[in-house]
Amino acid sequence: DPALAPGLADKIEAALLENRVDLAVHSMKDLPTTLPEGLVIGAVGRREDVRDALISREGLTLDALPLGARVGTSSLRRQAQLRNRRPDLQMADVRGNVDTRLGKVERGEYDAIILAKAGLDRLGLSKVISEVLAPEVCLPAAGQGAIGIEMRVPANDFDRELAVVLGQLNHTPSRLSVETERAVLAGLSGGCDLPLGVWAREESGDFLLNACVLSADGTESVRVRRAGVAGDAEAIARAVTAELRSQGADRLLDLGDRSHGAP
Repeated sequence: DPALAPGLADKIEAALLENRVDLAVHSMKDLPTTLPEGLVIGAVGRREDVRDALISREGLTLDALPLGARVGTSSLRRQAQLRNRRPDLQMADVRGNVDTRLGKVERGEYDAIILAKAGLDRLGLSKVISEVLAPEVCLPAAGQGAIGIEMRVPANDFDRELAVVLGQLNHTPSRLSVETERAVLAGLSGGCDLPLGVWAREESGDFLLNACVLSADGTESVRVRRAGVAGDAEAIARAVTAELRSQGADRLLDLGDRSHGAP
């Protein structure tokens, strides 16, 4: 989580470029859309659950939380979407690893927190989830639920062999979905932390893409849905990005930047 260790991703990528490490494993939702020159994603593993999960002290669901409940999440995307659903909630930043965050709920510092379900599942902590939030309530971040492996652009026999090995770990449908979502993110800004939810997937033979951009306070939103075929994923991403912009997404993102003190 880059929020836990500012600059860590940069340090890992520097180690890759300097041949001090050969691979870097990332949560795709935390990886910037623009990679340093000389680096590529060698594989994206089979994607797990993309949804967000609510953990509350008394096992309450989002709609059952008391008026003015204090909810911890440092994600602008989550904050904006939850405010859109429950304007009364007090949204507050929360830091630390998963155990630290769960402890803050247990001690009553927060009435609830929001975490990625995939992360909780991987840690064997699914039982702490009070509610899995439907995508209609909280669209995921680009790449959420997927693990990617970054490597150097193959320029020697060792890296070329490594690329072949990573190719066997790559899950093509997951990679296509993640790359489509990241294309929308890159088309709007490129930053990881935006009030933007986006979800691409193959479903019943169709390739579907949902995206939403919200104002930081959740009072305004634009939402787009497109369907097509997997072979047109890149064009679908471009169309969704253009439609979001035509509906005012840039203005909402600019409002979000200014409300959080961005220059």
